[in-house]
Formats: sequence, structure tokens, C-alpha cells
Amino acid sequence: MCRTNALVVTAVAEAKASSQTQRGGSRPGRALNEERFRESRGKNMMEDYFVERSVFSEEEFRTRYRMSHNFFNRISSDLFYYDRYFVQKSDAARKVGLLPQQKLTCSLRMLDYGAGADQCAEYCRMAKSTAIEALKRFTRAIVNLYSVHYLRAPTPVDLRRLLAKAERRGFPGMIGSIDCMHWQWKNCLTDWVGEYNGRKSVHTIILEVVASYDTWIWHAWIMK
Repeated sequence: MCRTNALVVTAVAEAKASSQTQRGGSRPGRALNEERFRESRGKNMMEDYFVERSVFSEEEFRTRYRMSHNFFNRISSDLFYYDRYFVQKSDAARKVGLLPQQKLTCSLRMLDYGAGADQCAEYCRMAKSTAIEALKRFTRAIVNLYSVHYLRAPTPVDLRRLLAKAERRGFPGMIGSIDCMHWQWKNCLTDWVGEYNGRKSVHTIILEVVASYDTWIWHAWIMK
């Protein structure tokens, strides 16, 4: 969650810059849409990760998606009911659209790895504008669906539980482990390079986290 909060800065900035160009649709003199073979490549993605005997194992899926298959499927199911944008549809020419897995994979790779929208074209077969649209809808849906449960302050019950566990471990009055780390920002915006230049001439931000042993993050603060 903390890594996502940091990377979303780049994604939002890129989305704002690209949103100034409106889609023109089909009109005389406009270049034809590039053939991306999205249907055949979507089939390849399903064979890679989302069929019973997939090419890559559950461990490899968890490494690349930063979550388990079950968790991915839960998010996918919730998104389908929340926003029909993530349901595969056909256009007026009866051409099949992108798979939900392609849109979700694109959004997750932009958030997890800081990939640019145009970098998702090779595997997810999505245009830059489509990748940004998917990311915006994905982040909006995640906040609206899960913020009440996951993006909240600790309740008195939570605090009593955290304090009791910390006291049993010999740290009375402490609500969680505190740690700070320098996190490399590979896609740091050019205008911000001077502010985020670390000791080894690598662009970094400092991430401070307070977390409990059940991996709940109760506090996250990003500093220059």
C-alpha cells in the first residue's frame, strides 16, 4: 500500500499531462488505429497466468503481481460489479475489446513498478490513452470499494489490541514497529530531480511506516 501511494504520484502527473489531449474518434484524415493484436495477446496472457495449467506458477504470479491469485480474483470480481468498464465488450464493428485481466495487469504494473503508460503496450496491448483511463478507473474504484475498511484510522479496539500485543513482547506503550527506508524513485519527474537527489546521486524518497505484525499499515509518511 505504501509503495502504491508513492508511485501514484508519477501516474497521476502523467495522467494529467495526457488528459489535455481529447480523443477525436473516427473522422476524415485521422490515422487508422494501430493493430495491436489485443485478442490473441490477451489469450496468451490468460495462458501465462489465468488458466488451470498456466505457464507460470502461483509463486511467479505472486512475485510479479505482488499478490496471490485469490486476492487478484477477489479484486477483479468486485471491480466487475462496480464499474462495467472492466467487463469485456465488443465495439460497433463487433471487434472484441480488451480482457479485464489486460486492464488490471496494466494498472497494477504501473503502480507496482512505476511503469509508464506506453510501457504497457508490449505485453498488455493497450494504447497509452487506454492505459491511463484504466489506471484512473482502477484507483478510483479501489478507493471507493475498500477505503472504509482498509484506509481508516485505528479504532479504540484496534489500539487496545496493538498495545496489548506490544506489551507482551516487552514494548509497553508502543503501537507498532517504526522503520524508515530510502526508496529509489526510478521515474522521478525531471522538475523534481534536485529535491529528491540522494547521497549516491540516486533519486530517492524516505518512507516511514508503522505496521503491526499482521501486516496492517497504520501509518505511512513519505518525506524528501
